[in-house]
Amino acid sequence: MNDIVYLNGEFMPLENARVPVLDRGFIFGDGVYEVIPVYSRHPFRLAEHLKRLQNSLDGIRLSNPMSNSEWQALIGEIIARNDGEDQSVYFQVTRGVAKRDHAFPIGVKPTVFMMSTPLTTPAQELVEGGVHAITATDFRWLKCDVKSISLLGNCLLRQAAVEADATEAVLFRDGYLTEASASNVFIVRNGTLLAPPKNHLVLPGITYDVVLELAAANGMPVETREISEQEVKTADEIWVTSSTKEVLAVTTLDERTVGTGKPGAVFRKMHQLYQDYKRTVMRQAA
Repeated sequence: MNDIVYLNGEFMPLENARVPVLDRGFIFGDGVYEVIPVYSRHPFRLAEHLKRLQNSLDGIRLSNPMSNSEWQALIGEIIARNDGEDQSVYFQVTRGVAKRDHAFPIGVKPTVFMMSTPLTTPAQELVEGGVHAITATDFRWLKCDVKSISLLGNCLLRQAAVEADATEAVLFRDGYLTEASASNVFIVRNGTLLAPPKNHLVLPGITYDVVLELAAANGMPVETREISEQEVKTADEIWVTSSTKEVLAVTTLDERTVGTGKPGAVFRKMHQLYQDYKRTVMRQAA
């Protein structure tokens, strides 16, 4: 990659990008972010990502520094300035630079940063063989629907998974499934796809929405409701979904086999539907 980034109105090499130490993103984690997968140089579900960005900004009471058309142009430019047909565009907005004070500063310009990295989707052996996950208590804050750059809780939970040689940590709060450290979670029981409802404890994932749309369009039984920890631990199938993981089957959970120990029939159907949908969207964008 060329490693060209955008910072506050300028494009520059990554190594030249600098943010003042009094930026509230650095001092307080006071900001939000988005990650958009790019296939064949076309951003995937851009409108949905920008809508979620707006919801996150509204959630922290920060005015959007750009219109949707300006964001679209900027994302297109960062894609064009970097190598690779498939990219992952990361961008964040912080409340800007001000003296250290917990209260919101007045008249401060937000900091906008954007970069692109190579997009790596799951290897075929992971799709065909599934992955290992652990369970953990969800001890994060109570506004998980805001895509905040304050990700220490997620980092601690993700590190617990890494130290257990696992791909993800599946999280429970008060005995019910929320999500994973960096993914949404679905389960399958008796042929029915179950999803936790969108609320303040779950990030509204873009891939989560795609999965539910595809399930509904293809006549797959679906329930969106609270899911108990016991239901997860005795599920026939468990999936994790995100913009980079796409749809991935969990075949062992806390060293216990999930279902047959291989990605199940419902997963295989959804994985194919997702890949077909992705190709259709990219053809339409071309």
